[in-house]
Amino acid sequence: MTEHHVCYLCTVMAGTAAFYTLGCKLNFSESSALARQMGEEGFTIVPFTQGPDVYVINTCSVTDNADKKCRRVVKQALRIRPDARVVVIGCYAQLKPQEILSIPGVDLVLGAAEKFELPRHIAELKKTDSPRAVAGDIKDVHQFLAAYSGNDRTRTFLKVQDGCDYNCAFCTIPLARGKSRSNTVASVVEQAEKIAAEGVKEVVLTGVNIGDFGRIENIPRAEQESFLDLVKALDKVTAIERFRISSIEPNLLTKEIIETVAQSERFVPHFHIPLQSGSDKILAKMRRRYKRQLYADNVQLIRERMPYACIGVDVITGFPGESHADFLDTYHFLNELEVSYLHVFTYSERPNTLAIEMDNPVPVKEREERTAQLISLSEKKKRDFYTAFVGSKRPVLFEAETDGETMFGFTDNYIKVAAPYDPLLVNEIAMVELSAILPATVMQAGEIIVPSESTITL
Repeated sequence: MTEHHVCYLCTVMAGTAAFYTLGCKLNFSESSALARQMGEEGFTIVPFTQGPDVYVINTCSVTDNADKKCRRVVKQALRIRPDARVVVIGCYAQLKPQEILSIPGVDLVLGAAEKFELPRHIAELKKTDSPRAVAGDIKDVHQFLAAYSGNDRTRTFLKVQDGCDYNCAFCTIPLARGKSRSNTVASVVEQAEKIAAEGVKEVVLTGVNIGDFGRIENIPRAEQESFLDLVKALDKVTAIERFRISSIEPNLLTKEIIETVAQSERFVPHFHIPLQSGSDKILAKMRRRYKRQLYADNVQLIRERMPYACIGVDVITGFPGESHADFLDTYHFLNELEVSYLHVFTYSERPNTLAIEMDNPVPVKEREERTAQLISLSEKKKRDFYTAFVGSKRPVLFEAETDGETMFGFTDNYIKVAAPYDPLLVNEIAMVELSAILPATVMQAGEIIVPSESTITL
């Protein structure tokens, strides 16, 4: 805090607050940043089930299901604490503030810019006030506000970019988060070093379109930094043992980025690359900025430079105009592509998008059938990927997650590993023999070589 800091909560008792986060890693990083901000203003952050004075619900709005889940969370909160104040923030809040105000019990809705002044808005809020929404025009949102997730010493989500200048036909994210804007390389490096001082071993870089990193208002594009600059700078932060790229557009995943990751000691061999469709016809209708050959070329280069890499794919089924032949085009393309898993989304109509006006909508039942087929393909791909590593040894970062008997961790190339619980392994990277595939596609740990070089045989 600076000497000019204003305590927004001096006129009210801060009390307790709980956060509930829906959606992406970016939302989780922002929820943590806001929780820290609330703590600085006098609030005690407590679990959702403890019945706090204020509930803050950070929303997603990628699909209709996300909107419906927000409604369920509000109802659940008020069942726990009927007199609590309920504040809704996030993408859904920016897109549909009046719709959220119609949910019984919601007191305050804050838009994309306003959420970062959460303590001030709560200080001005009284339970007797009429519900209100404060959400400005997204076109006026230009400032980048840094954030990273906390309360997990093992892994942190670090926000490096926000917003998107793309206008994909199915997507509302530019309407919810505004134009692309970024942090600076120097600031991200400083944050990474701060995170390292807290004992974190892995940092996941997050954003809406992180490959577009470098956009800063009033700085000409030719003078801006790039995502490659960021990767190279973070690779020198020796206090962090692992950096992971959350997701990057195929047209922004350059050969130079792939080569840098391949040679890095800190960036792990894991890429998540949205495809959305394996049909060039549908990609054009979606207004995506590449054709499938570019995607295939990226996968091939990754496999040549990092044969052991994990490659994840986003894909959408049932986009308007997607014929059965178009879907089969996608299915066969993915079946032949050497990728590791799929995140499959069923297309849903979103207001204020180009796609909602398109002809030839795919019947919902048919969309769901196509989704089921791709989920089945994903399960096969994932199992094949895991099978290739049975009997090998990979570095595993173990987490605190446990059922009392079993703990879990992830290899550098994103294989989930189960081992008997050992508190000394929490937040440690150990070389682990991957001995067998368990149900639910989890790898069983065999021999574990802990950092002290002592060996445990399980």
